Amino acid sequence: MDRWVGKIAAVTGASAGIGAAIARQLVNNGMTVVGLARRTDKIEELANSLEGAPGKLHAIECDVTKEESTTLAFSWIEENLGSLDVMINNAGIAKESSLTDGSLEDWRAVIDVNVLGVCLTMREAVRLMRKKDEEGLIINIGSLAGERVPAVPGFGIYPSSKRALTALSQTLRNELTGSKIRVTNISPGLVATELLASYHAFSEEVLAAMPALKSEDIANAVSYVLSTPSNVVIQDIVLRPLGETW
Repeated sequence: MDRWVGKIAAVTGASAGIGAAIARQLVNNGMTVVGLARRTDKIEELANSLEGAPGKLHAIECDVTKEESTTLAFSWIEENLGSLDVMINNAGIAKESSLTDGSLEDWRAVIDVNVLGVCLTMREAVRLMRKKDEEGLIINIGSLAGERVPAVPGFGIYPSSKRALTALSQTLRNELTGSKIRVTNISPGLVATELLASYHAFSEEVLAAMPALKSEDIANAVSYVLSTPSNVVIQDIVLRPLGETW
């Protein structure tokens, strides 16, 4: 991780859960992190708790479903920090719905964040990384649900949105052939975060009885990817909690 000290990373969905854990770990490893989210107050609270850490956390408002909001956020990075070295696409939502009687509004909301939002941030990240023409890394946080769809009532379009990240990552690798930018996809199994709070199938009691990963486990996977040499492309990482059987 030493070569990343002082480097610039952006993390979407950094206000809570996995995104907050990733931001915390990168700051503690000496990186300057731009936390991107709609709720900047939560990121600011995290930044205050990290005072005295080797790195620094900036809270920048960004709604990845809106192109103007996204481009403004990356313009701030360029104008204030000069460049970008690492992009972590973590922002994601889920809507309890179904494919048989769900609403277009709910389906579109999931796709806008989980797929199109990632397209926007990857485009902007690559733009900055190409200007620097040095080592760059893009990590997309997917889900095992996109590879092995569980029979969970109300999952609706969510697994498809996460499956799309696998294809997006590979397409971006193809487009970046010959560059110094690597692309990795991380697909965790069940992670006990607020993402599941809206699902009736995942009550507090049910979640407590199920094997689950911690947000810090995914942050550790990100650190592992960062620790690999620049000539190594880790295409996919799948993380599962011990005892998970689906």
